[in-house]
Amino acid sequence: MALDDPVIWILIAAVILLLFGANRIPQLARSIGLARREFQNASNGVPTETSKPMTQSTMSYPDENDPLVAAARKEGIETQGKTKEEIASELSWKLNRK
Repeated sequence: MALDDPVIWILIAAVILLLFGANRIPQLARSIGLARREFQNASNGVPTETSKPMTQSTMSYPDENDPLVAAARKEGIETQGKTKEEIASELSWKLNRK
């Protein structure tokens, strides 16, 4: 049995299809491609957007008059020390549970 035999490749493809399902294969291929590109960029020394850590200057904290803060407080969500993204995520999660 050699890997250049087409029957082997058909069997491998069938097993992958059974394991992951037809809907998950494009997602798997996309994630493999993204990982490959990130690896190539990292090995070439090219900085990427995902490699930058979140710093205090890149995070946005809402002010007290922000409508997002008012809606979150109305729902009983603590907003002190949280970014807009964290508040929006919590608010969305809480409203979807209702």
